[in-house]
Amino acid sequence: MGESLTQISETLRDADKKAQLIYAFNGTGKTRLSREFRLLVAPKGEEVEEETGIKILYYNAFTEDLFYWDNDLDADVNRKLLIRPNGFTNMVLEFLKDQGLDGNIISNFQHFTSDKVTPRFNEEYTIKDENNNDKVIKAYSEITFSIEGGNQERIPNIKISKAEESNLIWCVFYSLLEQVVEQLNIPEPENRSTDKFNDLKYVFIDDPVSSLDDNHLIELAVNLALIIKKSTGLKFIISTHSPLFYNVLYNELSLKSGYILNKLNDGTFELIEKKGDSNKSFSYHLFLKQTIQEAIDNNAMQKYHFTLLRNLYEKTANFLGYPRWSELLPDDKQTYYNRVIQFTSHSTLSNEVVAEPTEPEKQTVAFLLKHLTDNYNYWKEAQNVTV
Repeated sequence: MGESLTQISETLRDADKKAQLIYAFNGTGKTRLSREFRLLVAPKGEEVEEETGIKILYYNAFTEDLFYWDNDLDADVNRKLLIRPNGFTNMVLEFLKDQGLDGNIISNFQHFTSDKVTPRFNEEYTIKDENNNDKVIKAYSEITFSIEGGNQERIPNIKISKAEESNLIWCVFYSLLEQVVEQLNIPEPENRSTDKFNDLKYVFIDDPVSSLDDNHLIELAVNLALIIKKSTGLKFIISTHSPLFYNVLYNELSLKSGYILNKLNDGTFELIEKKGDSNKSFSYHLFLKQTIQEAIDNNAMQKYHFTLLRNLYEKTANFLGYPRWSELLPDDKQTYYNRVIQFTSHSTLSNEVVAEPTEPEKQTVAFLLKHLTDNYNYWKEAQNVTV
């Protein structure tokens, strides 16, 4: 039996380490761990934090829920991304406005997406509500987007893709973190531009911007490592499902060890310390194979294991020089390809709620894993033979 996420959070909190790096598959519980950690170090909620000061900054899937679209369904003209108001976001927006960080956010966003797409934060303005009373819309509570540049006519009020939206939200958090670290590095609190972050102790980041290509993901990891190294008095916990992101951070921060988070069959968890980056401490393709095989052996298959199987096929094909991972599939390649694609669609990959596969689906995973290991020279433990 393993531990609860609360117990693992206590281990992370009590560790005397500036940065702790956790690798885990999607669906294992990374996002839940970040929530448990937040409740552990700031149990009274965001409303109290507004009065007493923020103890933790965290970025996870729920951070993106603070941003939502007003699609202007009546006129279909004034589309804008709104920021949900609460004690925490109100404080952050006020800080962003006071520090004039919209330029940093815009430049970071355009660097990771396109310099033709320009986000704009609103100024404060007043409208009439349904009772004809004045309603003040706070500055930095709405974001609109336009396409401009070159000889093209400016196209206002566009709706960006979900991947671009995730990039923007990360850029907001990153710009905030960058400025907070700069403020906390000022030794005398009275000389800081705000006292709202004087009690900040922890930063928990769970899987920032998974839609980035490898080059931009490496750059993001390097930039994040620079902020961590520059900071004083803060502890960072970063969890990710990306071996590349893990490896870059591990080496940039010169860490001595990292962790793997596993979910056990009884619903508990284990946090395993590993020396070296993923290439040295848990050869990623073998870790994938082991995880899938254990799920098969224990009849504990979940939807995300299909994604792991596809990932294993992709890694093997890349290593062997095949242009497409589907070329490693059995004879009826298109049929199996369609099944894997169907099983690994994003609609089935919620971080928290994962439907149990059917028996035929489980059999497909077992068959495809056996096919891969039998036909592409994966090492197998020798069986005892009696002569």
